[in-house]
Amino acid sequence: MFSFKVEHQDAQSSARSGRIATVHGEFQTPVFIPVGTQGSVKALTPEDLLSLGVEIILANTYHLFLRPGHERIARLGGLHDFMHWQGPILTDSGGYQVYSLGALRKISPEGVSFRSHLDGSSHFLSPELAIQIQEALGSDIAMCLDECTPYPVTYDYARSSHELTRDWAVRCKQAHQKKEQALFGIIQGGNFKDLRKESAEAIVNLEFDGYALGGLSVGEEKDARQEIMAYTLPLLPGEKSRYLMGLGTPEDLIEGVGLGADMFDCVLPTRNARNGMLFTREGSMNIKKAEYVEDPQPVDPECTCYTCRHYSRAYLRHLYVAKELLSYRLNTLHNIHYFMELMQDVRGAIEQDRFMEFKKAFYKQRKE
Repeated sequence: MFSFKVEHQDAQSSARSGRIATVHGEFQTPVFIPVGTQGSVKALTPEDLLSLGVEIILANTYHLFLRPGHERIARLGGLHDFMHWQGPILTDSGGYQVYSLGALRKISPEGVSFRSHLDGSSHFLSPELAIQIQEALGSDIAMCLDECTPYPVTYDYARSSHELTRDWAVRCKQAHQKKEQALFGIIQGGNFKDLRKESAEAIVNLEFDGYALGGLSVGEEKDARQEIMAYTLPLLPGEKSRYLMGLGTPEDLIEGVGLGADMFDCVLPTRNARNGMLFTREGSMNIKKAEYVEDPQPVDPECTCYTCRHYSRAYLRHLYVAKELLSYRLNTLHNIHYFMELMQDVRGAIEQDRFMEFKKAFYKQRKE
């Protein structure tokens, strides 16, 4: 069964470390969750993920619904067996992907009508079906269907959007039957504090297993995002896990942790890896640049990942320019290692009551 426990509260900030237990094992928080959109963290095997210290992954409800289909995955033993990953899995509701379809979808109180990005076929996603799909997949943490409030947006639209998300949350909870699977509610409200407060109160009153902030990193300025995070996170109950959906730059993680968030996910480390952008302690590195053509150094001389222990910047640049598939794998190994090590260091700093010192050192080391 699902449980969350705060194990240590930092003495100088809202940062906290904890542990979440699921049917498929435990994971430590704060945690960064790699994204396995179609039942695969691109370029890596489950064994790779375990060797990197990954304890939980995210799979995409929308994509798995369209292909190969949730019923087929259920017949094949559920998502854990299907993808050969026996650790915890979080599934999103499909709301963000439907939001990103733009003109291909239409929202109504009943749900969302949309056309597949694969073949143009018509589909309808209701709150009840979003839960049914996630239960069939067998994830350990499921998300309520929400409307991801766009940015910029009018006050009236943000209000109607959060009210729709609230109504869908009620229906999701009523439809949810798999008690060993946790269900998280999502807070919306755009960049309007009073609407975020209304949304938080309404969703918390429904008593979910955890709570997420949605509608972030959708085009708003960083300062505005920070302000909403700082305002909304304290509105959520301290005994429940707090999840910042879709936030994934190293700076986002540090700021979110300092405000009391426990969970993060983003495609950034894997997508950037495939585009030749690598994360280091000093900031990001574009391996495509000509300055690395004869550079014998590893990406990050202090990094202990497989890529940095065996390959030079010159070789990684060569692989990328030559469009070799190994480029995806080596770059992704490095980026996921960077994020896992960052969060391990963050947890250690919290447990020693020195998170603020860690945060200061983190920014001081970066050259960007």
